[in-house]
Amino acid sequence: MRRIFVLLGMALCLASAEASAQEISSRAANLQVGGRLHSQYSASSVGAAHNDFFFRRVRLTLDMGVTDFFTARIQPDFAGGKTEVQDAYVRLNFSKAFRLSMGQFKRAFDPFSLASSTDLSIIERDGRVEGVDGCAGVGGTCAYGRLTEKLGFAGRDAGIRFELSGGSVSFLGTVTNGTGINVSDDNDAKSYSGRVTLDVGSDVKVSGQYAAHDYVDDAEQNAYAGAWSADVQFGGWRDGLLFQAAVVGGDNWKSLDAGGNEALFTAFQGVASYYVPLGHPRYAGIEPLLRVSYADPDGDAADDGAVIITPGLMLYVQNKTKLGFNVDVFSPQTG
Repeated sequence: MRRIFVLLGMALCLASAEASAQEISSRAANLQVGGRLHSQYSASSVGAAHNDFFFRRVRLTLDMGVTDFFTARIQPDFAGGKTEVQDAYVRLNFSKAFRLSMGQFKRAFDPFSLASSTDLSIIERDGRVEGVDGCAGVGGTCAYGRLTEKLGFAGRDAGIRFELSGGSVSFLGTVTNGTGINVSDDNDAKSYSGRVTLDVGSDVKVSGQYAAHDYVDDAEQNAYAGAWSADVQFGGWRDGLLFQAAVVGGDNWKSLDAGGNEALFTAFQGVASYYVPLGHPRYAGIEPLLRVSYADPDGDAADDGAVIITPGLMLYVQNKTKLGFNVDVFSPQTG
């Protein structure tokens, strides 16, 4: 009999950078100070898991503007009893069509990773369920976000970022170490990501992207794993219907197939939500949501995929300040 695992996540976001930013001026620069607190409770039906109250994010955001040409951001996170830098970069704004950044930021891959957690209606991008650790190569639950981030195609990294835009077309590219946040490179190779977005009008955007992630293989040699992805978005944040869907495939370099080569993974994720303004003095709006995610970590292995279904509800106090509830139902093909 197939086992169904359920994670109940209740998240309280008390402040967001956009809602609470304060500006400080000096002779050298203008400094905007903001941040957010994300307090969460999670409960899992897996027997060995612990129900837990914890701080998911405790972030301070410092945006500095020296001139229109030179700006910077620093964003430390204090959750989990430790300090860890998330964003930290300087940006050169050559024009509205071209910007160049150097530092630590998100790689140009995966629309769900690139979107801010203050915007997303899903509480956990990777659909994590405490007590589950069965996805080939990456552990945890088998989901779209788990594979893209744990395989190093998405998430934050240190390097250079290029932003180009013109008319209805935009490009985001990154060249990074490939080792993740606050970690020095472990070889002399670099990882590459590129994302092209086309605005087709009527609040519809389609994107295509490719990433080449460098790593050190078992023979202590530099190697590359590739991944491709395509996605579509209809609608906007907190504006009626919002639908996002993406498909991704590539090399699962953390898992080898029967021939000793990188396994091939595929994943799909769709998220739909509908924001309804309430006009209440205490509550700005309500947003029901549904996520469906499928992931297969090894295309040659039988019945190793899984599905995650996430119904949820967000209650907005103001702007991005909200109370949220998700139920992540994880259904593996076997186990």
